Amino acid sequence: MKVAIYSRGLELEQGSQLHLLINELAKQGFGVIIYQPLATQFGVTDHEVFNSAEDLHPSLDCIISLGGDGTLLDTITYVHDKNIPVLGINFGRLGFLASIGKDELASAVDALANRTYLVDKRTLIHLDASIPLFGNASFALNEFAIHKRDTSSMIKIHTYLNGEFLNSYWADGLVVSTPTGSTGYNMSCNGPIVFPDSNSFVITPVAPHNLTVRSIVVPDSNIISFEVEGRTEEFICALDARREIVSKDIQLAVKKERFTVSLIRLNENSFLSTLRTKLTWGLDRRN
Repeated sequence: MKVAIYSRGLELEQGSQLHLLINELAKQGFGVIIYQPLATQFGVTDHEVFNSAEDLHPSLDCIISLGGDGTLLDTITYVHDKNIPVLGINFGRLGFLASIGKDELASAVDALANRTYLVDKRTLIHLDASIPLFGNASFALNEFAIHKRDTSSMIKIHTYLNGEFLNSYWADGLVVSTPTGSTGYNMSCNGPIVFPDSNSFVITPVAPHNLTVRSIVVPDSNIISFEVEGRTEEFICALDARREIVSKDIQLAVKKERFTVSLIRLNENSFLSTLRTKLTWGLDRRN
């Protein structure tokens, strides 16, 4: 049995928890391969290391992401289409995706060893563009977004479903969210929360100029394409936390990715329980 450990950076005081995790894995007979910068940061010298997606073999039992949701989104780019399950341990703040607390390290490792966990298959969104963008990671777990440059005026985004005109959005930007990403940027723009298995995309404008414009939920069998107009020649194109500055002449389209990602959760951590916990639903703080 073998697992990988990834983090894009931990606080120095969290090093003890990293070493605790490695020790717990060793007790259960797991081999460990650790992200090179993380190993260097905390002086881990007695384990194999990796630096890129090419270093990870599909036979890995899982990859453990240490951090918040942003770290887990980074982890997905290392997994790519290898179907390596991802276990997110929350060293960050909100933690919709990395929903296992850092105080649950031992129980999480025990669940891995005894395979007493559940695996959720999550759909991804894939970007096609008329020029190469985002290298070999032109996919996202949460969302694709178009956004104006920081200092520019709003942009006009002509949007089509399978070639048929949907709407022209006068806005600061537009978010196309997966069900998983509906609790991310989409939610902060007042978009709806949808269940992870709903087979849909959510299209949500960012600060629209027309108040009658609202989010729309569409089947993820659609190809959604865009034409962008604006007073400036460039805009921001983003996949999760990764972004590129592109010309408004670029042709863009998104669709459902051909592969999925597998997220590990402990039995008690359902989507509904995560919503209740993270959004404090069902609690009256006046009491």
